[in-house]
Amino acid sequence: MRIPRWLPVIALCLLPLSRADVRGCLCDAAIPETLEARECGLCKEAEKQPADMAYFFLRDTNPNKPHRWLALPRFHGNHPQQLAEMTPQQRAGYWSAAIAKAREAWPNDPWGIALNSSGKRSQCHIHLHIGKLLPDLPDDNFLVVDEPAGIPVPRDGDGVWIHAVDGRLHVHAEVANGELNLER
Repeated sequence: MRIPRWLPVIALCLLPLSRADVRGCLCDAAIPETLEARECGLCKEAEKQPADMAYFFLRDTNPNKPHRWLALPRFHGNHPQQLAEMTPQQRAGYWSAAIAKAREAWPNDPWGIALNSSGKRSQCHIHLHIGKLLPDLPDDNFLVVDEPAGIPVPRDGDGVWIHAVDGRLHVHAEVANGELNLER
């Protein structure tokens, strides 16, 4: 049977529709069957953690990102706004835990941490990408902070990526896909 020429074109046009829109995710940790959706895989992982655990780390299972770690809070919230729903102490603890993991994994190499925008995430549970920083990145348009508590909450829908420079943190805000600055 011969495949019509127009079929691959239609398939390519429909491909963006097959990607999960995590901004409208309806998973609910109280209803386990809602965690079976592909975009809820990290929510399911969070539920496996002890209730008293604040943050945990997973190796990124994406085969295209073998050198990455993910930092996740045990906390569930309104999916696009999970970071904003945390208390300032919870956010500082979350960023601090991710920074400590980055320093542990890459003690002698530059590292970066990225939170992708809600429109670029494929998982609804908030997670930070931790990885080795790509070399020779342009480092402009950033805010300098002295400690994790100074990292601002990204605007609704925006992403952010950070890295250390001379003992301080460069925070690059209003980015969609900050993880592209990290080694795969």
